Amino acid sequence: MEAIRIDCDGVNLDVRVAGPESGPPLLLLHGFPEFWYGWHRQIAPLAAAGCRVLVPDQRGYGSSDKPRGVAHYGLDRLAADAATVARLAAGRAVHLVGHDWGGLVAWWTAVVHPESVASLTILNAPHPQAFGGYLAQHASQRRRSRYIAFFQLPWLPEAMLGAGGCRRLRETLLRTSRPGTFSDADLARYVEAWQRPGALTAMLNWYRGLRRARPAARTGVRVRARTRILWGTRDRFLEPGLAEASLAFCERGEARLFEGASHWLQHERPDEIVAEILGQVRAASVP
Repeated sequence: MEAIRIDCDGVNLDVRVAGPESGPPLLLLHGFPEFWYGWHRQIAPLAAAGCRVLVPDQRGYGSSDKPRGVAHYGLDRLAADAATVARLAAGRAVHLVGHDWGGLVAWWTAVVHPESVASLTILNAPHPQAFGGYLAQHASQRRRSRYIAFFQLPWLPEAMLGAGGCRRLRETLLRTSRPGTFSDADLARYVEAWQRPGALTAMLNWYRGLRRARPAARTGVRVRARTRILWGTRDRFLEPGLAEASLAFCERGEARLFEGASHWLQHERPDEIVAEILGQVRAASVP
């Protein structure tokens, strides 16, 4: 695996690359609070299957640039980053895969840059336009999402999450996943990424950007690409009903629920997720 740098309109992203250049391109987008390492269980098997695997640290994360200011983290900008990586690193439409926040970016990339997306695979992330309506109708989801309001505050979330060697973030990963999902070595890698200068503020600005810099208004928000939604039913943050709500925005969509799996689906069911992604690649090649 090698690392390359991609210039996304002045913001440089580190992108891990594996697999043959001639293979079908896969772009894997991590969520909060991860970085490229969130896909480490999928990269080698997908590359061995003949895919060209591209895994960026998205802006604000890991070793990628961390521009200052909430305006740099609106969903339109994040989707533009994904489209730029697809164009410059792959040179053609990619099979786009996203988890958590990476899933929101993947959804929105498929909406506003459909030419960049050959297929879409989503792990535990709602279509951005589905989330608001579902939230309004389900008090249980509103309770799960209360942390988002806290993240809007200045400096206090950074101070809380960074204290004690990022203790709360470490505890959150352990508390919301199945036992044994994250090893001490995994957590050490995450802490190293979280403690980079400006990282916590940049990561939180994704949430602040969603609230303060709404995506540009558009009449069409449906996804034309073949879409597969994968969802762990024991997600502590997002209810499985959001998968069904998101299907309403897909022209060719289907969903699979993983009983007993948590929000951290690709960590807990790594082999099954590899199989699902490869299945999407094969299905998209059939006219």
